[in-house]
Amino acid sequence: MGASGSRVGQARRPYARMVSTSPFGPRGGWAWRLLAGWAVGPQPRAAGVLAVLVGLYAVGAVRQPDWFALTGFVLLLLVGAFVLRWRYLVALVVLVAALTVVCAAIRPTVPTPGPLAVVALACGAVLVFGRERDQLGLQGAPGALMLVDLRDRLAVGGRLPTLPVGWQVDAVVRSAHGAGFSGDFLVSAVSDDLLEIVLVDVSGKGQAAGVRALQLQGALGGLLGALPADRFLPAANSYLLGQVWDEGFATAVHLAVDLRTGRYRVATAGHPPPAVLHAGSGRVEALGAVGGVALGVLPDVPPGVDSGVLGHGDAIVLYTDGLVDAPGRDVDQGIDRLLGVVEVAVAAGAGSAREVLAGVRAADDDDRGVVVLRRR
Repeated sequence: MGASGSRVGQARRPYARMVSTSPFGPRGGWAWRLLAGWAVGPQPRAAGVLAVLVGLYAVGAVRQPDWFALTGFVLLLLVGAFVLRWRYLVALVVLVAALTVVCAAIRPTVPTPGPLAVVALACGAVLVFGRERDQLGLQGAPGALMLVDLRDRLAVGGRLPTLPVGWQVDAVVRSAHGAGFSGDFLVSAVSDDLLEIVLVDVSGKGQAAGVRALQLQGALGGLLGALPADRFLPAANSYLLGQVWDEGFATAVHLAVDLRTGRYRVATAGHPPPAVLHAGSGRVEALGAVGGVALGVLPDVPPGVDSGVLGHGDAIVLYTDGLVDAPGRDVDQGIDRLLGVVEVAVAAGAGSAREVLAGVRAADDDDRGVVVLRRR
């Protein structure tokens, strides 16, 4: 690769990350902070307030049965399920159940079994929910805030840097069924005219995959720029081999581009091959960097590697298998379909990642990620 190729292999410092400013995140949502501040204080205080409210509602249910239905206890149970830890939640459920029976016994009108059944089912559901959350270590409102913070950190870690004039990069990551967590993520670094982008697909979907993705994203963000390009995926593989995960593997594609010359190096580990648009001929092809075993499966397995030069007008597209893999369809067919979309969306237009994702029309039952890098 010559002198320019050696630049791609040199270590760089990672791009500085931005701080989350999501209005719904723990740093930006005043409603979250208010509720969390009440919940993380002394739990007896929160439990005591709810107990008083339950008692007052019970008085109202006895004296004004037309205004205070027995099913209104369910609302207080829901509040308790959100803010109380396990033992205080159990106490609240017992109190609600007892007062519901008492109110039903002394109310002037004989209650129908429907409201009693609703309250009983709500008590059971709240106990099941609270127990599962306690086993996961998510206690009250702070546990919910932790999940929000995890989601926001995944989004912030995937932000792309601003590139110099003559380059354009765009990315989009969508989770399966619109869930708040995705097993697909990206990390990037840029320094001294060297851009590095890593697109990763963690095994699994949903919240479990999102938590693993956050852990891996932090590790890869530390490695990116700190190691030469040819050592990055082997180091990531060693990291995953050291983790004790039930589904401990991930596929990845690592792109390193010299922004002065356009020379690039791309390496894949069990990941679909990137697509390259050659503006001069209008030809779109899948790179030959197919191969390499997924990260976290076997030690000392080299990734598949390809290299080339992006000329003016050329573009390279990274993507995860959610765009090309579907039940009943061969992956090669999915890649051919993607190449056709890239030819239309990128060659003939602005070619944003969202346009590529929309053109492929991939099913919503898997996480999907797309990165489009173009040289103007």
